[in-house]
Amino acid sequence: MKIKIGNYPTYRFFYRWLGRFAPRQKVSVKIDRWDTWSMDCTLAHIVLPMLKQFKEINQAQGGSPQVDLKDVPESLHQSDNELEDDGVHEQWNYIIDEMIWAFEQKCSDDWESEFYKYENDTLKLVWNDEKGRIAHQDRMTNGFRLFGKYYEGLWY
Repeated sequence: MKIKIGNYPTYRFFYRWLGRFAPRQKVSVKIDRWDTWSMDCTLAHIVLPMLKQFKEINQAQGGSPQVDLKDVPESLHQSDNELEDDGVHEQWNYIIDEMIWAFEQKCSDDWESEFYKYENDTLKLVWNDEKGRIAHQDRMTNGFRLFGKYYEGLWY
């Protein structure tokens, strides 16, 4: 896989010269056959550092979209007369953190290993935490759901 994405053109004369046609980024993407074998993992390795950088820059910029209260814990809910910017930013940071956590888990090849234990020399299962594994997987799935839901909010 090779991806090359150029910076957005910022020259004002382009806008005047081209009128209503705004200049676009130069984008080149080459996908190899093996890149789609485990596409969820391949994309996770690209998305994760982008989300981390986005969070860092977004915190400095201070922009946050409105989020559904059902997507954040009650401790981050605000009353109707409490529309403080800090609360909106905290809610958005929670959403971003859940996305980052989910993609970190996807990038880890052995996240499930903490929920199973095998005998040293055999493949005999001696302990497992199925409820813990399911809860972990559910949180990952929720992080990916949030990524899809707030995909268009990933800009500043």
